[in-house]
Amino acid sequence: MILLRWLYDMLLRFVRTLDLPLLGALAGLMAIGLAVIYSAGDGSTRMVVARGAHYGIGLAAMWAVSRIPINQLRNWTPYVYVASIVPLLVVLVVGSGRSGNLWINLGVFYFQPSEVLKISLPMMVAWYLNRRPLPPSFRVTLIAGTIIAVPTLLILKQPDFGTAMLVALSGAFVLYLAGLSWWWFAAAGAGVATAAPVAWFFLLRPYQKDRILTFLDPESDPLGAGWNIIQSKIAIGAGGLTGKGWMHGSQSHLNYLPEHTTDFIFAVLSEEFGWLGVVTVLALYLFVIGRCLWIAVEARDGYSRMLAGALAMAFCVYVLVNGGMIAGLLPVVGVPMPLLSYGGTSAVSLLAGLGVVMAVKAHRPVYGR
Repeated sequence: MILLRWLYDMLLRFVRTLDLPLLGALAGLMAIGLAVIYSAGDGSTRMVVARGAHYGIGLAAMWAVSRIPINQLRNWTPYVYVASIVPLLVVLVVGSGRSGNLWINLGVFYFQPSEVLKISLPMMVAWYLNRRPLPPSFRVTLIAGTIIAVPTLLILKQPDFGTAMLVALSGAFVLYLAGLSWWWFAAAGAGVATAAPVAWFFLLRPYQKDRILTFLDPESDPLGAGWNIIQSKIAIGAGGLTGKGWMHGSQSHLNYLPEHTTDFIFAVLSEEFGWLGVVTVLALYLFVIGRCLWIAVEARDGYSRMLAGALAMAFCVYVLVNGGMIAGLLPVVGVPMPLLSYGGTSAVSLLAGLGVVMAVKAHRPVYGR
């Protein structure tokens, strides 16, 4: 009994900074992710083992980050931000990728530096705004906008429009939670709309233009640029209520569905598990988002509230963008579905970001503004 009691106390100390309801929902998503990866990879145990390693490293990062006192994390924020900018410069020189310089080959694995900015950028914007009166003034907003613009432009240079958009939004969400007036966001939207023709003729690459044109009319090139969206829609519709069954998805197993282990893995899940599987996964996503927002509301200082809230809203956007992409409601921008799409850096950075949210909750009683 003494040994069991000791083991129980040790376990409690080990997990005391983890939010167990949030961890439970994430465990459900990871279990589903392993099952879908196994099917999408045609029964490849190598992919499942690699995916399990991604999850393991991500969970270790989550646990480690959750144990850092939030005031210490706040003090480290400028250094974390600068350290995450440096690899963005390196990848432009030595990076590799099918459509640009996206990854750094570290020998054992490929590292995608832009994924880290999904955490460090909102951290930096929240750190900067937390030291100033809110809502932010004109000057403060411009400086915060510069903090957002620097990594966003570097990621666009790779080029990776999807990740650049998500990184910029993660910073914009902090400004929104800081009480920034809606007219700022309206002005930014008008500026983007005004600059769209310039971007079309001078900035966008041919494959990016094809993605936009395909989104508007996928049937115009059904065997070329429109193939991905058309096959994704077929897979989603073929699933029906209960799906075709695990390992029985024809679109992925007959290689009709492209990128079925990464960007379009949610279409595989839709075909094999049907509407019931989709609703189950979306319910888990909704719980994760709601739990993170609740932690943000309960936070006791401005930095924690803005950071946890922004990370929750960014997570929501990841789900909406990928879901809209595979359903043909949004252009294909290469945004992975959180914890389902195969990819090590994205999984580790996402779980580490949720570790930040858990740190906000775990260390809530010991600090104040």
